[in-house]
Amino acid sequence: MTNDVPHPYSIAVEPLKKPEGQFGWALRKHGKLTERSDRTFTSEAKAFENAMNAIDRNVTGYGSR
Repeated sequence: MTNDVPHPYSIAVEPLKKPEGQFGWALRKHGKLTERSDRTFTSEAKAFENAMNAIDRNVTGYGSR
Protein backbone atom coordinates (compact mmCIF):
# COMPACT_ATOMS: atom_id res chain seq x y z
CA MET A 1 0.00 0.00 0.00
CA THR A 2 1.17 3.49 -0.74
CA ASN A 3 0.48 6.53 1.34
CA ASP A 4 -0.64 8.84 -1.49
CA VAL A 5 -3.84 9.93 0.21
CA PRO A 6 -4.70 13.59 -0.61
CA HIS A 7 -4.38 16.07 2.27
CA PRO A 8 -7.80 16.52 3.84
CA TYR A 9 -8.58 12.79 3.60
CA SER A 10 -7.47 9.78 5.62
CA ILE A 11 -8.22 6.09 5.07
CA ALA A 12 -8.57 3.45 7.76
CA VAL A 13 -8.51 -0.15 6.51
CA GLU A 14 -9.47 -2.65 9.20
CA PRO A 15 -10.19 -6.38 9.37
CA LEU A 16 -13.84 -7.27 9.86
CA LYS A 17 -15.10 -9.59 12.59
CA LYS A 18 -17.69 -11.11 10.26
CA PRO A 19 -16.90 -12.49 7.75
CA GLU A 20 -13.53 -13.34 9.20
CA GLY A 21 -10.54 -12.70 6.95
CA GLN A 22 -12.24 -9.83 5.11
CA PHE A 23 -11.45 -6.11 5.22
CA GLY A 24 -13.40 -2.87 5.12
CA TRP A 25 -12.45 0.80 5.00
CA ALA A 26 -13.54 4.13 6.41
CA LEU A 27 -12.88 7.45 4.69
CA ARG A 28 -12.47 10.61 6.75
CA LYS A 29 -12.19 14.22 5.63
CA HIS A 30 -10.70 16.58 8.23
CA GLY A 31 -11.24 13.81 10.80
CA LYS A 32 -14.98 13.43 10.15
CA LEU A 33 -16.34 10.20 8.72
CA THR A 34 -17.56 10.82 5.17
CA GLU A 35 -17.95 7.33 3.74
CA ARG A 36 -17.60 3.69 4.76
CA SER A 37 -17.35 0.60 2.58
CA ASP A 38 -20.50 -1.43 2.24
CA ARG A 39 -18.63 -4.29 0.56
CA THR A 40 -16.03 -6.64 1.97
CA PHE A 41 -12.61 -7.15 0.43
CA THR A 42 -10.30 -10.16 0.50
CA SER A 43 -7.14 -8.12 1.11
CA GLU A 44 -6.06 -4.82 2.63
CA ALA A 45 -4.65 -3.73 -0.72
CA LYS A 46 -8.00 -4.21 -2.49
CA ALA A 47 -9.82 -2.33 0.26
CA PHE A 48 -7.30 0.53 0.08
CA GLU A 49 -7.62 0.70 -3.72
CA ASN A 50 -11.40 0.91 -3.44
CA ALA A 51 -11.11 3.68 -0.83
CA MET A 52 -8.80 5.64 -3.16
CA ASN A 53 -11.46 5.32 -5.88
CA ALA A 54 -14.00 6.74 -3.42
CA ILE A 55 -11.71 9.73 -2.83
CA ASP A 56 -11.46 10.26 -6.59
CA ARG A 57 -15.27 10.23 -6.81
CA ASN A 58 -15.50 12.77 -3.98
CA VAL A 59 -12.85 15.08 -5.45
CA THR A 60 -14.08 15.02 -9.05
CA GLY A 61 -17.77 14.89 -8.18
CA TYR A 62 -18.22 12.03 -10.63
CA GLY A 63 -21.51 10.28 -10.04
CA SER A 64 -23.09 13.17 -8.14
CA ARG A 65 -26.21 14.88 -9.43
